[in-house]
Amino acid sequence: MTRLLFSLFLALPLPALAQVVPSHATMGDGYAVLIISRERLEVASPCEFGVYLQDQLAARLFQGQSVSFNLPPGDVSVRLGMIGTESCQAGITPLGSQQVNLIAGEIRRYRIGLNPSGPYLTPAPSSQ
Repeated sequence: MTRLLFSLFLALPLPALAQVVPSHATMGDGYAVLIISRERLEVASPCEFGVYLQDQLAARLFQGQSVSFNLPPGDVSVRLGMIGTESCQAGITPLGSQQVNLIAGEIRRYRIGLNPSGPYLTPAPSSQ
């Protein structure tokens, strides 16, 4: 009887087995990962930066820190603003937002940059 079961198991085609056993690579495909980092040399400011997702403060970053978010796929509004004492606050100027379109299963990396208009996100190279 054992030989019969063993021979039936060997007779199954491998693609049929692949459909039964879930792949570990596809288990987390329902979300995307958004990583935002503040490099030490890119933004030389003693102020911390607030990361706002959908207009809600989601993280605070000092120099050399990074944060990652597991988010559902789709468009995400990201705003950056300086947080802290009087010299770090943006005043009454509204902070501009950037739209990031996330795809399920992807890892998207950004760095914080700074220009005269204020902080912004710039794509970062992926680290393998």
